[in-house]
Amino acid sequence: MGNDMSVILTEKTPSGDLRRIEERSWSMNMVAALEHVNYLVVGGQEYEAIEGRLNVDEGKLELLLVRIRNE
Repeated sequence: MGNDMSVILTEKTPSGDLRRIEERSWSMNMVAALEHVNYLVVGGQEYEAIEGRLNVDEGKLELLLVRIRNE
């Protein structure tokens, strides 16, 4: 697990509130894929990644997401 990174996914709701979706370990290949994608599917729901932050103090990548309405 030495090449994994802890990633925190947080949803920004339409009202502006922040809701933590999950935290899990991602392989470095998945982290590198963020250079090429704007959308993530988590728990069957599609989100757009709008911002990312590397928390050096905690060694975690934090992604801010907004839910995509699939109607």
